[in-house]
Amino acid sequence: MAMAATSTRISPLPSRRSRLTLSPIPLFRIPTTTLTTSFISFSSTSNSNNNAPQTDCPVPLEQQPINEYHSLSTSFPFSWAALDAVEYASRLLVTGTSFALLIGLPVAWFGSAGAQAEPLKRLLCAASSGLFAVTLAVVRMYLGWAYVGNRLLSATVEYEETGWYDGQIWVKTAEVLARDRLLGSFSVKPVLSRLKITLVSLATSLLVCAIILINIDGNQNLTSKEPRVRVVPGVYNDDSARLFEPDAFRDESELQ
Repeated sequence: MAMAATSTRISPLPSRRSRLTLSPIPLFRIPTTTLTTSFISFSSTSNSNNNAPQTDCPVPLEQQPINEYHSLSTSFPFSWAALDAVEYASRLLVTGTSFALLIGLPVAWFGSAGAQAEPLKRLLCAASSGLFAVTLAVVRMYLGWAYVGNRLLSATVEYEETGWYDGQIWVKTAEVLARDRLLGSFSVKPVLSRLKITLVSLATSLLVCAIILINIDGNQNLTSKEPRVRVVPGVYNDDSARLFEPDAFRDESELQ
């Protein structure tokens, strides 16, 4: 007996890859803008930390040489020395002329007797006073710039934390020392050279005025030596005294 063969179709099992395929389930979502903002803020913070000088300088800000230089270069009258040559010379000229005309000339003209008879001498005295005032100003400028220049070029910095009794010394780092010496060599030394030349010129001018005044006094003493006439240049003269007090000279005139 023949058995009828029955064909049965068995469906194939799903492959392993298809069975293991899972759909992704988002656990959380971070907005793109948040990530971008966070990255930018982190980058800027890291850059600022890298650019900040790691000097750990214990010196107070107002006592640091570079800050002293900036303060000096903008203060009066120290800023004059850092100007161009024309403006620097014009300010000194205005200062000396103003002092000579407003103070020196009135004192020389009205502060001594016989000024009308000696106008050249009074004008020289006024000019000398103006030169002396400018010399004092330039000396003050030179001392200030020399102090800052020494602190910039020095490898150590002396500073005070709270007062004169707790002075400290800080050794500059290589970076700070190179920066300060570069500034001192190319910004402070030219100013000091200009001030030295100015001081030499002013000292020479004062010496010339003094020599001229001495010669004028010597010539007046020689011409005023007359018999029986007592003269002290600029202080006393017998002729002037006789005009104001004729009774005091009556006996001398009678004797003559």
